[in-house]
Amino acid sequence: MSELNHVGLWNRCLEIIRDNVPEQTYKTWFLPITPLKYEDKTLVVQVPSQFFYEFLEDKFVDLLRKTLYKVIGEGTKLMYNVMVDKSSRTTVNLESTPRTIIPQKKVIGKEIPQTPAIDLDPHLNPEYNFETFIEGYSNKLSRSVAEAVALNPAKTIFNPLFFYGASGVGKTHLSNAIGTKIKEIYPDKRVLYVSAHLFQVQYTDSVRNNTTNDFINFYQSIDILIIDDIQEFAGVTKTQNTFFHIFNHLHQNGKQLILTSDRSPALLQGMEERLITRFKWGMVAELERPTVELRRNILRNKIHRDGLQFPEEVINYIAENVSESVRDLEGIVISIMAHSTIYNKEIDLDLAQRIVKKVSNSERKAISVDDIIAVVCKHFSLETSAIHTKSRKREVVQARQIAMYLAKTHTDYSTAKIGLLIGNKDHATVLHACKTIKELKEVDKAFRAEIDDIQTTLKKQGN
Repeated sequence: MSELNHVGLWNRCLEIIRDNVPEQTYKTWFLPITPLKYEDKTLVVQVPSQFFYEFLEDKFVDLLRKTLYKVIGEGTKLMYNVMVDKSSRTTVNLESTPRTIIPQKKVIGKEIPQTPAIDLDPHLNPEYNFETFIEGYSNKLSRSVAEAVALNPAKTIFNPLFFYGASGVGKTHLSNAIGTKIKEIYPDKRVLYVSAHLFQVQYTDSVRNNTTNDFINFYQSIDILIIDDIQEFAGVTKTQNTFFHIFNHLHQNGKQLILTSDRSPALLQGMEERLITRFKWGMVAELERPTVELRRNILRNKIHRDGLQFPEEVINYIAENVSESVRDLEGIVISIMAHSTIYNKEIDLDLAQRIVKKVSNSERKAISVDDIIAVVCKHFSLETSAIHTKSRKREVVQARQIAMYLAKTHTDYSTAKIGLLIGNKDHATVLHACKTIKELKEVDKAFRAEIDDIQTTLKKQGN
């Protein structure tokens, strides 16, 4: 067919598509598509990127197929010409998948109902709400986005909503606040807060008990899914693969996803690229460490809520000298109150200084990879040099894997750096080691206790 014909065919497809999607969706996802040719019952269209192709296939595969059948004829195939390198104009051809998005299965013309909307415990902490979340410069953007999502879940462009930041900056508080507000405004919504670790344990149990379909069906019935510490999925391929399908189902069915992590998607090691791509679809917002002024306000709020009275100079001293996290601030307040009550002392600057210095001095130093290797080898009665050899003895291999797992847990090093420092291995070996140790911990209580003992020793050395 001539160029005019394949362009004309695609234009007729666009007319149908435009009537079936919101105007903004049409402009964003269909206008950029360029028809290239039609031959052998196959329409070839060019799309700007791999991400663009994946989104169309995830979200609009049924609409595209039905439209092609209506305009051109039953059995028409769709081929994507995907731009993979704009500078060199490099493209690849990818065929449309034969699958179909079916929200509900049918048997003999009757719909099988989705999971019934029974009462679901959202596992939210009611103390973590917007009223108790103190706003400051370091979290203003994140809070504003969170409130927008709470008012209109899955109706904003912030889906998924991905919060990241260091421990103790308020990620869990803010994500819980969204869930709590949604339950207030939309009591019929199925909201669930779950840690990534618990999700992984539940998935492992479902595999062991042959109930994986029930596990997936349950999560696909959630309206607002909040997953905390998503970085815990690193290196666990099967869990990631299952979550990928749950994520796609929820997203394309207009459900809200809220994720938290200790680092941005770009820095997540051991995570599949297709998941990282999806984490970036909506809004990625950082919660920074609280400023001095925000720390003062947080202290004043907590002291007021607890019905306490602290001199202003004490509040200022704590705010200026305890900077790591909100949890540290709250811990200091509790310690000061305990000392004041037990020893019948006035709450003054002298008491505050002694408590803050005591806490600061007890903070453990950063754990190094060398510390980890030394503790692990001592635990297994091995020479530290053994871990760097190519030995395939079971005890050496397991010690090496445990050292890699602990290095990933207790340091900020990349998997490539950890591999270099432990046996001069590549990052894939480290990911495999982390996955192996995680899975063993979940199914073997004795092994989990052994890892806990090693970690206790590590922490004692860090004091």
